[in-house]
Amino acid sequence: MPKPHGFTYEQLGDRTVAITHRGRSATTLRGDRADKFLAEVEAGDAQLVMARWTGAYKFGNERMSKNHPRNLGRK
Repeated sequence: MPKPHGFTYEQLGDRTVAITHRGRSATTLRGDRADKFLAEVEAGDAQLVMARWTGAYKFGNERMSKNHPRNLGRK
């Protein structure tokens, strides 16, 4: 599974963090959630942390599910 990329975050003055993915707004965190997010970013891989917090990451089963019988007729 490829590592997530393309995420950036900006810390605003009023305990708010804006997360973008490839230049488009992904989510905005405020207050305690923003503080927790910033602590995680400092402790680990920033791209992976942002992908988890936004829910914009793949689980690795997309290729297998494409071949499932219920999805064979879909494009």
